[in-house]
Amino acid sequence: MKMSLKSFFLIVAVCAFAICVVAQGRKTPPKTEGAKPAASDTGSEAKSSEAKPADSKPKDPLDNMRFRNLGPAVGGGRVSAVAGVPGKPNLYYAGAAGGGVWVTQDGGLSWKAIFDKQSTASIGAIALAPSNPSLIWVGTGESNPRNDVITGRGIFFSPDAGTTWNFMGLMEVGQISNIVIDPRDPNTVYVGVLGHLWGPNSGRGVFRTKDGGKNWQKVLYVDDTTGVSSLIMDPGNPLVLFAGMWPLKRFPWMLESGGTTGGVFRSLDGGSTWKKLGFERPRRSLEDGQQ
Repeated sequence: MKMSLKSFFLIVAVCAFAICVVAQGRKTPPKTEGAKPAASDTGSEAKSSEAKPADSKPKDPLDNMRFRNLGPAVGGGRVSAVAGVPGKPNLYYAGAAGGGVWVTQDGGLSWKAIFDKQSTASIGAIALAPSNPSLIWVGTGESNPRNDVITGRGIFFSPDAGTTWNFMGLMEVGQISNIVIDPRDPNTVYVGVLGHLWGPNSGRGVFRTKDGGKNWQKVLYVDDTTGVSSLIMDPGNPLVLFAGMWPLKRFPWMLESGGTTGGVFRSLDGGSTWKKLGFERPRRSLEDGQQ
């Protein structure tokens, strides 16, 4: 009996379909009614399948805090000193390592240079009198002992929030690290001097004026290689001062830092006498790029 070509292809298609059905049935495991998964002896598997409770610990309110650059980056370079006015969060002063002093009155949206006509643009410290924030003191000479610092040229004073400036001395001391002002008397000012970085000099130490900068007295001096890295005043008692003394010597390729002459010094009488409290740091040499 002859079979047509159409019938032949129909039979082949039916056979192929049947083979696929049988193969699929072999892959599917048979279901067993009433079967339950075996329970472990400890019940840990059952517990792991339970949903874990949500973390009830409150989030830190600072988790969403993010810093952003307000400037003045291009005109100022790296910032070496800052000062704000209590109660006026939008008024801020910034001193740059090579760009002078800048002020913002709108929270950093815009900046104005207010120190650009002075003899140096390197700033080490800025301080506002607590009794009158319009009285501004600026110490020149960046206090970060890098191998590319600009030498300071003394201390300056503005009686009118930076509109005008007067040179107030300490021309040859080098880098100025800190300025603190007596909250009871704006004419009493303390200046921490790190000194010249490239060699010994007697201008290092803490200086004090009681007449608004007309006369200066060196009230703390260790030696010609140990300068002031930090100077603070007890906010509850202006007669109490702390000074961090730092022995250092700068080379183009290296910084010698630390030694037995350094440490923390304290004064209980407004800077007239000082006592070393300790905290000496061993001397070591750091090549540029090391911490």
